[in-house]
Amino acid sequence: MIHNEEIHDEIGDNHIGSCAKNPVRDDAFAITDEEKIEKIKKDVESILLTLGMDLTDDSMKGTPNRVAKMFVKEIFGGLNPEKKPKASTFDNNYKYGEMLVEKNITLYSTCEHHLLPIIGRAHVAYISNGRVIGLSKMNRIVEYYSKRPQVQERLTMQIVQELQLALGTQDVACVIDAKHLCVNSRGINDIESSTVTSEFGGKFKEPQARREFLDYIKLDTKF
Repeated sequence: MIHNEEIHDEIGDNHIGSCAKNPVRDDAFAITDEEKIEKIKKDVESILLTLGMDLTDDSMKGTPNRVAKMFVKEIFGGLNPEKKPKASTFDNNYKYGEMLVEKNITLYSTCEHHLLPIIGRAHVAYISNGRVIGLSKMNRIVEYYSKRPQVQERLTMQIVQELQLALGTQDVACVIDAKHLCVNSRGINDIESSTVTSEFGGKFKEPQARREFLDYIKLDTKF
């Protein structure tokens, strides 16, 4: 008989996502960031003490507070909708009608199964239908959705969906190539492997546009 704990371990060890949206509770923002930091600080302190660490050591004294602030303000800051970047768009006055590609966007995220880093590159493209978006906004959208416990497939989809909404077009694509430290530094301990995910919308579903995009980013992967 397979117990629920074993099933949950199998899902996590195989990095299987369970939902298209981040599983955030309705009351996620019922308390302030400062209150969250205080609660997490105590939890981190408890974990370290259980592991046998001496928190009176000068090197360790501030670790619970540092970790708590990092969780709330930095690596999981994308959970807070108030931090969502304003994706301002503009009229395409110069009538540029070809593909626009922003490649090699640095990506730092966190695997939601083991809370270990996901590190890689995102490549994003769109074809304007009358609106354009600032280049830095594409980076900020990638960053916003990365800064939360994530599954790479979901992250790829969220980036595309956000740009589709902002630009008013389905013609958006994203490819992410990233290393998962939950694979590289534990479990199978494969330091060479990386994970590639993609989401193609509108014209990018057509082989010619898809191939052009992949040629731009020099990713020799067959989709």
